[in-house]
Amino acid sequence: MSERRIPTKILAETSVVVALSFILKDILPPIYHLPQGGSVTVAGLVPLVWFALRRGFRYGLFAGFIYGLVHMALGGYVINPVQGLLDYPLAFAALGLAGLFKRYPLVGVGVGITGRFIASFLSGIFFFTSLTLEGAIASALYNGTYLIGEFVISAIVIYLLIKRNLIDIYL
Repeated sequence: MSERRIPTKILAETSVVVALSFILKDILPPIYHLPQGGSVTVAGLVPLVWFALRRGFRYGLFAGFIYGLVHMALGGYVINPVQGLLDYPLAFAALGLAGLFKRYPLVGVGVGITGRFIASFLSGIFFFTSLTLEGAIASALYNGTYLIGEFVISAIVIYLLIKRNLIDIYL
């Protein structure tokens, strides 16, 4: 029987990435903050996406899930357990999808943030608007408003990291 353990180096790197994301997303003032949650930050998603691109889907999923738990515990808005899972651990774990596109990192950024959008969109229509076309449009517009900004910033920073050959540094 083989045990599935996360190597110590990966756990240490996960801790650093979660801390960096927390600083960039939750401590530094956002560029823009929407009234009912969601904001465009100073590259707050980049450490999680970068980690997924470096370490792959599985570890990217893990790091995003852990960050989502931390974010939820230290200031999340939860009205229902399912909503809490969708808006925090699952939404940020979806950034790990970027790890499936290591050869195409900017596609990975888009796929990861799209995964996050889908989780937040579903939370929006089930818990904050309604199960109608109008509710779906409202949730899409609301979540798209800040996640498009997050995508643009994240894609630019990841592009710069690629150009400097920093994606695989110290592997």
